[in-house]
Amino acid sequence: MSHGIRGGLLRRHRDFRLLWCGETTGKFGASVTGVAMPLVAVSTLHASTFEVGLLSAAAWVPWLIIGLPVGVWVDRLRRRPIMLAAAAVSLVLFAAVPVAAWSGRLGIGLLLAVALLAGTATVFFQTAYTAYLPTLLDPDDQPEGNAKLHGSASAAQIAGLGSGGLIAQLAGAVNGMFANAATFLVSLLCLAGIRHREPRVTRTQNRPTSLVGEVHEGLRLIAYDPWFRTFALFGAASNLALMGYQSIQVVFLVRSVGLAPGAVGALIAATSAGGVAGAFAARRVAHRIGTARATLLFELGLPSLGLLISLTTGGAGILLFVTGGFSVCAGVVAGNIIKASFQQRYCPPDLLGRLTASSAFLSYGAIPVGALLGGLLGTAVGLRTAMAIATAGVPLAALILLFSPIRRSRDLPTSRRTRSNPEEVVKL
Repeated sequence: MSHGIRGGLLRRHRDFRLLWCGETTGKFGASVTGVAMPLVAVSTLHASTFEVGLLSAAAWVPWLIIGLPVGVWVDRLRRRPIMLAAAAVSLVLFAAVPVAAWSGRLGIGLLLAVALLAGTATVFFQTAYTAYLPTLLDPDDQPEGNAKLHGSASAAQIAGLGSGGLIAQLAGAVNGMFANAATFLVSLLCLAGIRHREPRVTRTQNRPTSLVGEVHEGLRLIAYDPWFRTFALFGAASNLALMGYQSIQVVFLVRSVGLAPGAVGALIAATSAGGVAGAFAARRVAHRIGTARATLLFELGLPSLGLLISLTTGGAGILLFVTGGFSVCAGVVAGNIIKASFQQRYCPPDLLGRLTASSAFLSYGAIPVGALLGGLLGTAVGLRTAMAIATAGVPLAALILLFSPIRRSRDLPTSRRTRSNPEEVVKL
């Protein structure tokens, strides 16, 4: 652990500044896409509800199909060229949507193909980006780097959600896709401007050379290490609960609380601002009370206030929704920052891509299941009861952290040779 909190990373580290700019712009574009793509499907192609649902699912399916082998490829190759290629592919794909519309060739099939291929590029980019950051920053700078990247991503997401509809209204849903393509152009230029060059990847002897063998090695890393296993199981359970309530929160606010669509958007944006607050607080709280204790505070303590969401009523009662949602977002983002810094320091560098992909395979695989369960619960027991069950699931998922080595530690380990408990044996 560093004895003090370093700062000024954006000011003193040119390459990180470029990475931060490119990643923040890309997150803004991805958030705009989340609004613009369904609008194109509905307003231009008159797609059915099922087809719009397929469009949303297409962005996550690649994690389940190719997520594990991508982790192997990222560990075999230099990460920056992979990120450049993924950004270039996304740029071409999103620019192709209005071009296809102008030529009269845009259909729901083509839009689904774009969503699927863009989701595939995202798998490559995110896996490579997570493994690339530790090669760019010194270990003492990684917590600040993660905090700045996650905080800016949360702010960009809020701005993107608000801008997506406005861009579509001003330029048209189809032409609005050019704005998203432009964000990937900025990301591409920023990545291209980074001067740092990664060392050539060298393979460790006695490591498996087959794709299946290396995938298995990444899964074993999670299965046999108690710290990685704890975070992977928690990530899946947490996403199940988070998507359970987020998938029905708009319907809940409109039908059960009686809010207008404009007010719903403002409330959700207000709760999303919790992510920025969480990013700001993560390093400071972790430095003061320890990374393990801060993890429990952010992932178990703060999200417990999410139980207020189901009690939301009209008038002043909407403050219950804002308080609960803000607390959940703040806790999730802060917890993600601490976990990212832990994994980057604790995981062997040549396994970081596989760790990222294996964890994402489990946690992102829970997202469509959680969304489905939220809808089923809302239909079976009513929206307010479903919200109560789903929001209770968020702190309940964190009991996995409570009944793990994290409870007995002040700080998460920084090396796989570090043991916070002398009697604890960490095996691979």
